[in-house]
Amino acid sequence: MSFQKKLEKYAELAVKVGINVQPGQTLVVNASIQVADLVRKIVKKAYEAGAKHVYVEWQDEICTRLKYDGAPDEAFEEFPMWKAAGMEQIAEQGGAYLYIESSDPELLKGVNPERISAAAKAAGSALKKFREYTLSDQISWCILAASAPAWAKKVFPNKGEEEAVEDLWDAIFQATRVDQEDPVATWNEHNANLHEKVAYLNEKRYKKLHYSAPGTELTVELSDTHIWTGGTAVNNQGNCFNPNLPTEEVFTTPLRNRTQGFVRSTMPLSYKGNLIENFVLEFENGRVVNYHAETGQETLDQMIGLDEGAHYLGEIALVPHDSPISNSNLIFFHTLFDENASNHLAIGAGFPSCIEGGTEMSKEELREAEVNDSMTHVDFMIGSASMDIDGETASGEREPIFRKGNWAF
Repeated sequence: MSFQKKLEKYAELAVKVGINVQPGQTLVVNASIQVADLVRKIVKKAYEAGAKHVYVEWQDEICTRLKYDGAPDEAFEEFPMWKAAGMEQIAEQGGAYLYIESSDPELLKGVNPERISAAAKAAGSALKKFREYTLSDQISWCILAASAPAWAKKVFPNKGEEEAVEDLWDAIFQATRVDQEDPVATWNEHNANLHEKVAYLNEKRYKKLHYSAPGTELTVELSDTHIWTGGTAVNNQGNCFNPNLPTEEVFTTPLRNRTQGFVRSTMPLSYKGNLIENFVLEFENGRVVNYHAETGQETLDQMIGLDEGAHYLGEIALVPHDSPISNSNLIFFHTLFDENASNHLAIGAGFPSCIEGGTEMSKEELREAEVNDSMTHVDFMIGSASMDIDGETASGEREPIFRKGNWAF
């Protein structure tokens, strides 16, 4: 297939599988000006699927960096409330959101961390209500990626810019199965396979998960009413969508105050335009009580210090080491891909949709159910070919879930 043909199929996949655009629906696309060709194809496919409006929110990395370098400090303590209100209004009306990731993983390297933290807090506060729409799957939303020069050079540092961009596109197409004859049909089959894992885990109803690997000895406790999910989600209109393209994970939300032990990261984490590498978190009664990073300590400080909820887990996710992204032997320096190469955890907000009746609960009820609340949700990778995971039943028996990084059932 030619590149343009693959790009056409990718756009179709985004519209039909990622968002599953419905007739009369509004779609908002967030993307960099560097990937305009893909965006235009998505807009065309969305209207062909019956979209009423497609609004494109363009981003420019150069302008973003110029602001961080040149704006006054108080600029980072504000978020445009008109924008937050508009996002909430579109969500209330059943609109969908598509995010195209292509940013430089080190875009904000060298920027004062306090500015980055202030901007994150301002956005987190202003978008709290909108975030509830996505965390509870009330609306359709999807994150996918597009190749761009700065990111491509980070993944392929020994290649020229043009070749690096082409190679990253190839890696994206392979990871999202766009290189297949019929990507939509292939994704339907892949989602069905993930649903089989989900069904098995939901039937088992494990009380605890025990993680063991070099640098990791962790126990995570689950609610009696927890729900595993993966692959497609279903919005409040009953329409399926894929929140992430690619995805290899099944996941749930742990009890806020019941995680014990320590865990070591196994891949770099790009957070707010800076890299954090080789970090360790220690948990007591669910809370991060100690942490250290070999690289990016200040950024890790800002990430965990964002609010109290950032000290607790909101997600645990299972991903086999023998998976397409892992087998590519690439580090993408973008969580969308790296989290689908590895078992991972997330600090910050939990998913109401991952406990029975959670999407109908009030904030107080969710708090009583120990679903963590935070302005943030950050995935970080902990899996490897050496990781074993046991599930502990209500009666205290332990059963293998993962052995040597892969499914044991």
